[in-house]
Amino acid sequence: MSVVNNHPEETREALLKSDPKLSSGEVVVDERYAKVASEASVQATKASLEAKGHEVTVIETKELAFEFLKELIPKGKSINNGHSTTLEEIGFITYLKTATEWDNVHAQILAETDYAKQGELRRTKGFNVDYYLSSASAITEDGIIVGCDWSGTRIGGWAATAGKVIIVSGTNKIVKDEQEASERIYKYTYELESARVRLAYKVPSSSVANYVLVKNGNPFAPKRFHVVLIKESLGF
Repeated sequence: MSVVNNHPEETREALLKSDPKLSSGEVVVDERYAKVASEASVQATKASLEAKGHEVTVIETKELAFEFLKELIPKGKSINNGHSTTLEEIGFITYLKTATEWDNVHAQILAETDYAKQGELRRTKGFNVDYYLSSASAITEDGIIVGCDWSGTRIGGWAATAGKVIIVSGTNKIVKDEQEASERIYKYTYELESARVRLAYKVPSSSVANYVLVKNGNPFAPKRFHVVLIKESLGF
């Protein structure tokens, strides 16, 4: 199956052209954070993450990453995902719409039309799945995984609830350290995500309401996090 992005209008390239604030120059994002990391930086990050107890796979292209994810998650397992432009761009969200090999909890949540019931289902079942798929806002060379969001749905399964957490990230998310991770988020991620929510939800901007640092793996759950690094510029 070829890679199909279900929301091509929400990519960085599309938003830079379509969003009034970005296209007019009223808001300028730091383009350093769109560039893929060097091979040395990728390998340093991989080594640091592994030293902290995480599993890491480095993949050349989004097409290969798409195929890797399909094989990584055992059939019959329950899965959920937070919103991720990266997962959209590699085609995995489109694939999930018709995939039948897993217990797709995200689809069950979205099928519930009562918003109160949908929120309760997300809380009680959505974060307690066997595999929770997400992306990072930044990953540091010294092995810190950084996530942020507005509603908590992106990072809700990270801390302890999901059995396994799969972080899928382009190497453009790699930064030197925790300080640069913060700079990346506020100078780049936040502005592009604000443009996305203006398009998708018709609201003025996003918000960095939840900010999570995963500084080490869980010693009682070795390799609970599996970081998939793709050597392309993906997501925000």
